[in-house]
Amino acid sequence: MNFNADLHRWGGIVRDWTEKDVLRLRGPYEIEYSIANLMSRRLWHLLKTSGTRALGASTPTQAVQMVQAELSSIYLSGWQVAADVNGDMYPDQSLYPCDRVPKLIKAINNALIRQSQISSSKNEATPPDGWLVPIVADAEAGFGGVLNAFELTKKLIDAGAAGVHFEDQLSSEKKCGHLGGKVLVPTQEFIGKLKAARLAADVCGVPMVIIARTDANSAKLLTSDIDERDAQFVRKGERTPDGFYVFNGGIDAAIARGLAYAPYSDLLWCETSTPSLEEAQKFSDAIRKQFPGKMLAYNCSPSFNWSKHLTKQECAEFQDKLSAMGYAFQFITLAGFHSLNTAMFQLSSDYRRRGMESYSHLQDDEFELNKSFGFGAVKHQSFVGTGYFDDVRTTATGGGRAGAMADSTEAEQF
Repeated sequence: MNFNADLHRWGGIVRDWTEKDVLRLRGPYEIEYSIANLMSRRLWHLLKTSGTRALGASTPTQAVQMVQAELSSIYLSGWQVAADVNGDMYPDQSLYPCDRVPKLIKAINNALIRQSQISSSKNEATPPDGWLVPIVADAEAGFGGVLNAFELTKKLIDAGAAGVHFEDQLSSEKKCGHLGGKVLVPTQEFIGKLKAARLAADVCGVPMVIIARTDANSAKLLTSDIDERDAQFVRKGERTPDGFYVFNGGIDAAIARGLAYAPYSDLLWCETSTPSLEEAQKFSDAIRKQFPGKMLAYNCSPSFNWSKHLTKQECAEFQDKLSAMGYAFQFITLAGFHSLNTAMFQLSSDYRRRGMESYSHLQDDEFELNKSFGFGAVKHQSFVGTGYFDDVRTTATGGGRAGAMADSTEAEQF
């Protein structure tokens, strides 16, 4: 990939290396990361045209539902991986193994590819943009330093991610953006991670979309006052018992960091504590004054009490107003976690009271969704590919009577 060839794509992006450096680090074998390459380009097109709004998927089959419902992208949240998809239940503090997000991305892409095969074998209509859609992945604070960010980005590309975001917290003290006790690293240290991620994408030959997130809006601690750009926000002479500097976080600190990160990222994300259009406008105006057209990302977080802050009308208009400010990527990080658990709790409570009547009611809802919108999971055997593998068997053997779907209860009753 000639990273200087397309000025529209790479305009304003700073690289401190040459193509010779990239080729030297790549080595003699150029591996083709076809899914990440295709999806990165699709994500960029979406961002530059209509923008895209995503939900956080916590399982592969949730992602299938999102695509069938014609969402144009998927968000992959580290919070959800920590809570439910790594073998242990953890809070969002980088406690899970760093390969879990790439593994879930790989599983999601595998599920979407399987759905494409099932649809093709049955000559069924596919979603308007096909079954594969761009996945934006949470790389947390990088799980370490520059080298960790480099290697993690490569793993995400290998799994088929289209975009990645890093945040400017200290990896060893990383916390969810809506928790207290966040510790920032110096501005220059975080820029090093952004550069490492870009270098990894160049070495892989993939135009991955890189998002820089700052937690400076609500952070109160900083590892070091070495960077002059941080000096105005550091309380002189104040240190915590564990050695951190006291940091005056707020929107001005977030803007200062966003301006510093802009040359090294495709989008900027300011993590916020409330759904405030005024705050979003202030951040956008300050960034785009110095970097016209710079794209922004916004976390429409489940950590916000939306009805407490916004009326129904304001909530309905919220994302359109963000789009007008340049927030091209908008997402609900924990949609999968909350929708899955709400639905299961409701079913469990109803089942305890009403027994099979409750499940029959759920199934009737599924039938209606299937009739009205083509919801496929109601036919669970077909959904996971039983008919597809019958087709494989028949094609490979020329026939036989060992097919699974023909005499199934699903075929007879659904």
